[in-house]
Amino acid sequence: MKILKKTLTLGVAVTALLVAAPAFAQDVKFGFLGGFTGPIESLTPPIFEGAKLAAEHVNAQGGIVGGTLSFVSGDTTCADATAAANAADKAVNTDQVTAIIGALCSGATISAANNAGIPGNVVMISPASTSPSLTTLEDNDLVFRTAPSDAYQGDVMARLLLSKDIKEIAISYVNNDYGKGFADALAASFEQNGGTVAASEGHEEGKADYRAELGSLAATGAQNLVILAYASGSGQTVLRQAVESGDFTTYIGGDGMVGDEALTGIDAKAVEGMIATKPGSPEVAGSTIYADLATAAGLDPTSIFAPQAYDGAFILALAVEKNGSGDRAGLSAAVRSVSSAPGEVILPGEWGKAVALLKAGKDINYEGASGSHEFDAAGDVPGTIVEMVVKGGTFVEVGPAK
Repeated sequence: MKILKKTLTLGVAVTALLVAAPAFAQDVKFGFLGGFTGPIESLTPPIFEGAKLAAEHVNAQGGIVGGTLSFVSGDTTCADATAAANAADKAVNTDQVTAIIGALCSGATISAANNAGIPGNVVMISPASTSPSLTTLEDNDLVFRTAPSDAYQGDVMARLLLSKDIKEIAISYVNNDYGKGFADALAASFEQNGGTVAASEGHEEGKADYRAELGSLAATGAQNLVILAYASGSGQTVLRQAVESGDFTTYIGGDGMVGDEALTGIDAKAVEGMIATKPGSPEVAGSTIYADLATAAGLDPTSIFAPQAYDGAFILALAVEKNGSGDRAGLSAAVRSVSSAPGEVILPGEWGKAVALLKAGKDINYEGASGSHEFDAAGDVPGTIVEMVVKGGTFVEVGPAK
């Protein structure tokens, strides 16, 4: 009897110690899925740097749930759905990441989500996937994006072109989720607002010669060519061969074309004044702070989709901190909580402030580098679209596109 009493007393004491002991520090891994090779290989590294900058701010201000935040990266190639699925499978099932930033290209994000992210209950926030197809993805509220849908960008581009008295266009789009979705949205809005779409034709990524496709578009007589493709892929080739043909006078690009690689090997005078649109950052406190933080870290604050990547990573980190662990369960709800009103506003870099508020049981509302992220039911945000123009052989931001 005495032995039993001693055993029970010891058991109660051990249990009390376990309850009183602080939680163990837990390192947290996020995945980053991007097109490190393929048609956006020139755009991907700065986007990854934007996400890693968020992790640096987290780790410099005490870490996440008592541990360190790190990234493992995977190459989707942007153009290969199987590569995207394999990269996601490794992140989810081998690397055991808590969440994923990415992918970047819309088709890659859809493949990664369907094949690994959704089955693995992993939250994914894409900073660059803009296809309207993501809006209707059956994702169990696991797929979000911090860049606006091309359903919105297409409408903005249409109105921008019409405001410049461009009333007829021909569209060449890369034949994937991104290109077709963007082209359809642009064409619908352009025509609805009184413009004429002389032709809208898809082209396949990876060809060396698009002269036949360009000839078909030129045969319509349209002088204004819209290219919805990628700066390091078919977009550059289409633009270069269109310039060589001399059949068009004005060139317009979507966000995938906003990279100086698109202008490589092309007479600068021929593309001077080329118009483009891309998701940007509104004139709010978060965008100014991010610009300063990125500059201090040696990064270009204007790199396309880098602010959106920073926001995605910071939101995911805040969600993990709110949950108190690196577990996947409940992360989706936490993402919505930390990024939505009401709550005390948290700006880029304010990790220590956010942690203190969360530990005190307070609500927070992250207002980011690329604007507010009040995710709708589909995980979309309205965002801001900015106008770009080529001046002196490089893309220069003009300001918000009206």
